[in-house]
Amino acid sequence: MYELRGKNVIIRDHELRRREQANRAYLMKLNSDSLLFNYRLEAGRYSGREIPPWAHGGWESPVCQLRGHFLGHWLSAAAIHYHATGDAELKAKADGIIDELAECQKDNGGQWAGPIPEKYLHWIAAGKAIWAPQYNLHKLFMGLVDSFQYAGNQKALDIADRFADWFVEWSGRFTRDQFDDILDVETGGMLEVWADLLHITGNGKYKTLLERYYRGRLFQPLLEGKDPLTNMHANTTIPEVLGCARAYEVTGDSRWMDVVKAYWNCAVTERGFLATGGQTSGEVWMPKMKMKARLGDKNQEHCTVYNMMRLAEFLFRHTGDPGYAQYREYNLYNGVMAQTYYREYALNGNPHDHPGTGLLTYFLPMKAGLRKDWSTETSSFFCCHGTMVQANAAWNRGIYYQDRDDIYICQYFNSEMTTEINGGELRIIQTQDPMNGNSMTSSNTAGYQSINEVAAIHENLPPYRKYDFVIRTSVQQPFAIHFRIPEWIMSDAVLYVNDEFHGKTSDSTRFYPIRRVWRDGDKISVLLPIGIRFVPLPDDENTGAFRYGPEVLAGICDAERILYVESEDIASEIVMENEREWGSWRYFFKTANQDPAISFKRIRDIGYEPYQIYFSIKRRT
Repeated sequence: MYELRGKNVIIRDHELRRREQANRAYLMKLNSDSLLFNYRLEAGRYSGREIPPWAHGGWESPVCQLRGHFLGHWLSAAAIHYHATGDAELKAKADGIIDELAECQKDNGGQWAGPIPEKYLHWIAAGKAIWAPQYNLHKLFMGLVDSFQYAGNQKALDIADRFADWFVEWSGRFTRDQFDDILDVETGGMLEVWADLLHITGNGKYKTLLERYYRGRLFQPLLEGKDPLTNMHANTTIPEVLGCARAYEVTGDSRWMDVVKAYWNCAVTERGFLATGGQTSGEVWMPKMKMKARLGDKNQEHCTVYNMMRLAEFLFRHTGDPGYAQYREYNLYNGVMAQTYYREYALNGNPHDHPGTGLLTYFLPMKAGLRKDWSTETSSFFCCHGTMVQANAAWNRGIYYQDRDDIYICQYFNSEMTTEINGGELRIIQTQDPMNGNSMTSSNTAGYQSINEVAAIHENLPPYRKYDFVIRTSVQQPFAIHFRIPEWIMSDAVLYVNDEFHGKTSDSTRFYPIRRVWRDGDKISVLLPIGIRFVPLPDDENTGAFRYGPEVLAGICDAERILYVESEDIASEIVMENEREWGSWRYFFKTANQDPAISFKRIRDIGYEPYQIYFSIKRRT
């Protein structure tokens, strides 16, 4: 099974397009000289007596040991965006940056291309404390490799290949035990990039590097069914296991896949996860099925969200298990959307002093009464800044997959997919039917509004989501389209073909297949019953969060509130309010019986206000 992406998938969903465009604008806004500053400084291509005012701050400051890491993420995001859109302006900017990196590499002696000195890696070997130089340098490798793979920049590959020679020579100086000590200092995705370069070049030096970077001290306990993760830094190990995933794809050696499966079992299956999909607190893995004591100010680091989504995507491609796509959906809405490119979902007549937008929040706090802490554009640049630009460059990924003559629909967003099947072109156009009976989208009450029955039929927000898929094809042979059935549905999903009932199911453990000889213009309609569920913590059934479909709801609370309920149906305490605005449905909620009432929003619609996700439930007697 392979993912359909690049120009084969076009995003039509207005919210995803907004985020994609905001991300592109941010990539273009960042000054190339600022992005390159630490590389030029290291190569002796900058001279001055002071740090220039246009130099980036935060983790990109020239006095930070992780300086320069963000440029690699930037290159990766630019390449992914170009791959999807053909954006020539963004590519030209990236090509110019790569040209300068090549000059920096020449001035560094022909191999070293990093923004930090080589001695940082020698210090690791000597046991001197230093902040993750290989994690830092991996970002450049990643950006260069992606620039070659997705934007066709040969010079980027040449830089990476020459830079790799430095690592071949350096890593060859140590015994296995000595290099295992070095691997205990965060390496980021170095293993993954060696696998990528082996795939691209076929050069045997990358096989050597793969073996040297095999981190047996982590992988062996996983393979033995032990738990080396609890209370350990999460985003140190996730990229290492992504490296195993890529090594399996490149080499076909099953030992790499064994590590990936053991890791997922330890990190997710046996550990569980929060209602949002996140699993960390203070950047470390929480104990297995014990999360109540970890609801704090530093839950759900964005980097872990992004990288675990990548791992889930790999496992989906190789197993076809829709559970991995479900995991991605929870993290898409309640991680990437909740933590990046916030735009206010406002109420009229509710003035405040907060900004209407936010760029990125490192963590998603789960402690009641806390707020998201939004970063700045040029003076933060912590690690999640990098995964933010990558995640928001790739909204057209993870939606559609193909396995020979089978198509898989994994996510439900307005979009268009094109591929070849049975020798002919296939196009699928996915559109959510808002069922609002109204084409008016502005506040102009004199705007166009056709008279129709739908507006009256759906007096209130419908209790189901409806998605239509129109088939455009010249293929005259049977093939199958498979639909993921979300686990959050409230009752059976119902499917129609050309408005005729096809079937229904509530089984989210398998795809629902429709196989037939498709005709041009055929339409499939998928109805997904949606509502509010109470999702308890794994270690306390009386403390939980509320999800509306896949989206976690957050109560607007200055301090912790306890919910007092009379019914065993805890979810019935949350009701819709203010559900309609002109021609659109809206998503505001409140408690039905608390005094005073608590207003709720989707967590992605929370900006600067204090909120509460997890509530203790007390039953009135």
